[in-house]
Amino acid sequence: MVSSTSDTSAKRPSWHWLWLLPVLVAPAIWLGRFRSGSAVAEDAIQPLPVQTQALERVNEYQVERTYTGEIVARRSSDLGFEQAGTLVEVLVDEGDTVAAGAPLARLDTRSLQAQRQQIEAQRRQAQARFEELERGPRQEDIAAAAAAVQDLQAQLDLARLQQVRRENLYIQGAISLEERDEAKFGADALESRLNQAKSQLDELNTGTRVEQVSAQDAQVDQIEASLKNLDVSIAKSVIYAPFDGRVSLRLMDEGVVVSPGQTIMRLVEGNALEARIGVPNQIANRINNGDVQTIEVNGVAFEGRVTALLPELDDASQTVTVVMALPPAAQPTIGATARLELQDQQNEIGYWLPTSALVAGERGLWSAYVLDEAESNIGENLYEVSRREVEVLYAESDRAFVRGLLQPGEEIITSGTHRLVPGQLVKN
Repeated sequence: MVSSTSDTSAKRPSWHWLWLLPVLVAPAIWLGRFRSGSAVAEDAIQPLPVQTQALERVNEYQVERTYTGEIVARRSSDLGFEQAGTLVEVLVDEGDTVAAGAPLARLDTRSLQAQRQQIEAQRRQAQARFEELERGPRQEDIAAAAAAVQDLQAQLDLARLQQVRRENLYIQGAISLEERDEAKFGADALESRLNQAKSQLDELNTGTRVEQVSAQDAQVDQIEASLKNLDVSIAKSVIYAPFDGRVSLRLMDEGVVVSPGQTIMRLVEGNALEARIGVPNQIANRINNGDVQTIEVNGVAFEGRVTALLPELDDASQTVTVVMALPPAAQPTIGATARLELQDQQNEIGYWLPTSALVAGERGLWSAYVLDEAESNIGENLYEVSRREVEVLYAESDRAFVRGLLQPGEEIITSGTHRLVPGQLVKN
């Protein structure tokens, strides 16, 4: 039993050492707090380094604006015939290059050629008659006319004798009144024929009258005019290229009966292209004929010379059309989109900032961080971050023109703005 009591006393723990715990723990807690405070103080005196630039106020800025237009041919013609007919030959196809004066298509001219032959025969006949009148009558014709006069005179003399005899016989009652009248009227008819023959003989002896020669000459001229009119119609049965160019469209094939003015094909001038671009009226006032501008077509730049500014505003866009001639070596596709970049000066006071200096705010607003002087006892080259609200007036790829609560000479933070907040200490 003694032994059992002794074992129990040996296993019971002793509480005498517990009063030492506060003494041992307090230094440990103080040491931990000291180390933590040292770390915080160390962080507080290690501000973020930032890059800045001094603000410079400007009174204006240039805005690059792009205006679009179209590449067109300087000349473009829808070609057709002036007269109706059957299309018998088309000599070109779409895409063909042709020279000025080259034949492009023909109409059937067989009917016109037949008419020309007929009128040519009439012209030769009229010309022969004119030459005859111009030379005058032949001696043979004069002699024949004189012989005819003599013959008629002899017949008339005989007829008058017979008339006298018949008159006497009628008075005597030997013949009837009818027989007497027959003799009288026969003599009168011969006298009329004689007078006509004498007139013809006098005309032959006098020669051809000037009026007859002039009338025949006019008839020859009239027939020749008809021939020329036919020649023009035959010539217009062929379409010729009015200028050097390329066939951009073919609408008709052989065998079609075409109407006057109906389009057969379209020809565009290939080596004389223009860019027609609409610009605002205030921009057009700064453009002059002869100016050289850079035009971009499908990523390729061309130098265009301003040849005209159209005097009327475009009804749809209310812009002035600027016409620029491209160099002959330039061969962009007709109808392609042309772009013209122009500088537009804006008279506005503000500052140029790098886009990295802009901080997005609420409701689409923007701000920037500037350096403010920190307390003097903190350290050298240490500054406090201050926020300034700004309005972006114009932006480019790497910079923006702004206005707002900024002052010339202020240092604007240009990088690392996402790590900053107003009031934060930074090092420059």
